[in-house]
Amino acid sequence: MDDEFAKLIRRINPPRVAVDNDACEHATVIQVDSVNRHGILLEVVQVLADLNLVVTKAYISSDAGWFMDVFYVTDYEGNKIRDGRTLSYIQKTLETKVYFLNSLGSSVGVIPSKEHTSIELTGSDRPGLVSEVSAVLADLGCNVVNAEIWTHNARAAAVIYVTDQSTGHAIEDPKKLSMIKELLLNVMKGNSDFRTPRMSISSSGVMHRARRLHQMLFADRDFERPENVKFESAKPHVTVQDCSDRDYTVATIRSLDRPKLLFDTICTLTDMEYVVFHGTVITGRMEAYQEYYIRHVDGFPISSEAEQQRVVECLEAAIERRASEGLELELFTDDRFGLLSDITRIFRENGLCIRRAEISTKDGKAKDTFFVTDVNGNPVDPKTVDLIQHQIGQANLQVKGNSFLSPKHPKETAGSFLFGSLFKGRSFQNFKLIKSCS
Repeated sequence: MDDEFAKLIRRINPPRVAVDNDACEHATVIQVDSVNRHGILLEVVQVLADLNLVVTKAYISSDAGWFMDVFYVTDYEGNKIRDGRTLSYIQKTLETKVYFLNSLGSSVGVIPSKEHTSIELTGSDRPGLVSEVSAVLADLGCNVVNAEIWTHNARAAAVIYVTDQSTGHAIEDPKKLSMIKELLLNVMKGNSDFRTPRMSISSSGVMHRARRLHQMLFADRDFERPENVKFESAKPHVTVQDCSDRDYTVATIRSLDRPKLLFDTICTLTDMEYVVFHGTVITGRMEAYQEYYIRHVDGFPISSEAEQQRVVECLEAAIERRASEGLELELFTDDRFGLLSDITRIFRENGLCIRRAEISTKDGKAKDTFFVTDVNGNPVDPKTVDLIQHQIGQANLQVKGNSFLSPKHPKETAGSFLFGSLFKGRSFQNFKLIKSCS
């Protein structure tokens, strides 16, 4: 009876999404109202991230079974979203996603597909690993159509979509699938890996790539930092504390700002089975402040210091995994079989190590992004870049700027965000955002 009543409530209260370009001078405001269900927040944030929207501010509230979030978004250049078709698409997509999750309770981010075979790999990172994996796939007649590779704390994870070169569709031959698994596992084992590499092959359906990579690295315990591994960029500052008077746990995050940062933190909290009841996000001057009032899905706050410390480590890892490390190179050229194997071989032969990569093909074109360092993690010598561009073609391989830093809004100042005092322990209770829980 309780389940049927919940379904009735969801039917008579469909999700509502309002997109407003007049409420704020510098950003488009998106408000989402819905009956609450675990995973809705991640679903909404995932849509915004996939549309390449930059969240400059956000206010989250999901008390008393109702979900209400407000997001201030821009494009990567810091401009409002003004195209009418894009605004309509955002609204319809969010309404559909939230309604679908509320009605069917589907897992967030599942993408059904039988057009390709999905390969998931996790194991020890090392120079030349991506090149070796690409070479094996090419030798076995596997055409890489899309892929994403992350490395963090000496661990590596990859989600690779391949088709059979002979058919252009998912690989169906059991013997070939078995051979792919055997050879790739041999590549992933390495020489001194104390953890067994993991691998799975599927032709039925796959998770949202970024969310799956977070899950894979979390399962591989990449949040445990080896003594000999140092994070080169500014380390995020994360605290997790009791809020006993309101029966919540408060997670506070300060870090460099970048696109998809909100997705990375919400994704991690959701997959760790925590619910965000209230939250705020404020960005400015390339800095980001996030504060979340959370409980475990069983309704209780975090009860031990050990669990608090684990949440700190996992949130730090979630931010670091996608942080820009190394020189960003973008390849844009005609697609062909074995292209990825050839490009990564050239990188390896010139002493480059791939720290992160995103591979995509569409309409006969390949657009690949690589973040590279030398084998010791140091910046790449410009002479090496010139040599590689000569081998690949300067028109095909471009050195990109740091596009992962959010644009600085000229009309906003440091004072408008109060970062000086905000970062010294000011809770967003001072912003009067959680009246409903007082």
